[in-house]
Amino acid sequence: MSKDVLRYDLMVQDALKGVVRKILTEAARDGLPGEHHFYVTFRTGAPGVRLSQRLREKHPDEMTIVLQHQFWDLNVGEHSFEVGLSFSGVPERLLVPFDAISTFFDPSVQFGLKFEAQDLADDTVAQEAEPAEAPPAPARIVPAAIPATKGKAPASEPAPASAKSEPSAEDDDNRGSAEVVSLDSFRKKP
Repeated sequence: MSKDVLRYDLMVQDALKGVVRKILTEAARDGLPGEHHFYVTFRTGAPGVRLSQRLREKHPDEMTIVLQHQFWDLNVGEHSFEVGLSFSGVPERLLVPFDAISTFFDPSVQFGLKFEAQDLADDTVAQEAEPAEAPPAPARIVPAAIPATKGKAPASEPAPASAKSEPSAEDDDNRGSAEVVSLDSFRKKP
């Protein structure tokens, strides 16, 4: 098996991060359409992540934020997004690079993306450089319906009434079951 010099896995990951960037850009410009809302999980220790020391201590590895009712000043750049949220009644401003995101999920349409950390992808490629007779590994990025864990409270809490928001009702019971589907299942069979 030949080595993937072009790094298709990284190209696909960058393209899917572009999808997240476009979705957040439209939400920042036009607000959340219909019942759409987003769960964004990111690695708090990733380079470029900016959050208070209080939040970093409470979430040393990963943190999930909800962009639905109580968020404000969503600004999206080429490499990151910035948003205001309230945590235990304390307003906070977060800066999250797209490279720090591990999952993005819109439960209103059961759409989700799961990203592999860049340093893990590099380790995997180094291991794959050795010749092997096994078939190629499935794609590292898995478009998936990633259900929010029931009973697990999201990292953000209601913001002050002055926060910019789109009113909509979230119904945990109507989320349905979800299944992670690899890209290989969509490839044409010979």
